[in-house]
Amino acid sequence: MVQDRDYTLIIDKSGSMSTPDQKGGKSRWDAAQESTLALARKCEQFDPDGITVYLFSGRFKRYDDVTSSRVAQIFQENEPSGTTDLAGVLQDATNSYFRRKAAGQSKPNGETILVITDGEPDDRKAVMRVIIEASRHMDRDEELAISLIQVGNDNTATRFLKALDDELTSAGAKFDLVDTITLEDMENFTLTEVLLNAIAD
Repeated sequence: MVQDRDYTLIIDKSGSMSTPDQKGGKSRWDAAQESTLALARKCEQFDPDGITVYLFSGRFKRYDDVTSSRVAQIFQENEPSGTTDLAGVLQDATNSYFRRKAAGQSKPNGETILVITDGEPDDRKAVMRVIIEASRHMDRDEELAISLIQVGNDNTATRFLKALDDELTSAGAKFDLVDTITLEDMENFTLTEVLLNAIAD
């Protein structure tokens, strides 16, 4: 399943991402950069076009066809600040997938969207709406997967992200397309390992 699939990585660049987490004093932002690089390298092995990368806070920026050689530059151009408008960036990423699918440009095995975030989104309901709406455009369960990977230990965020994983079908989603990985789940893994596991899952 890993091959013939597109990968989109969405990275939270809200202000709190500059927070250092205990391990080695690296900030969440630095950890995100390291793991983006590893993910881009891994995806290049089976998708030489590179991956799509979004960075978002109150607004988002989208970078297409990102190969490992471009990752450092993208992180240099951005720094953590602002809020967490997850709904806006997810909407763009899912719309983009369905547009490509309609035009016959999507990969046969669909797409995985990986989201690295540390806090609660500005508008929880809007995030749920975007995902439920996306599920209704899907023809089969595996074609679109959204993995939410929480860095940091904001408990409110954890509860919300877990709810997206567990309760979306009862809220009207056609498929259970969300998988949430929290700091607790990641206890013995680095963010890089978690990302690579998420695409192999």
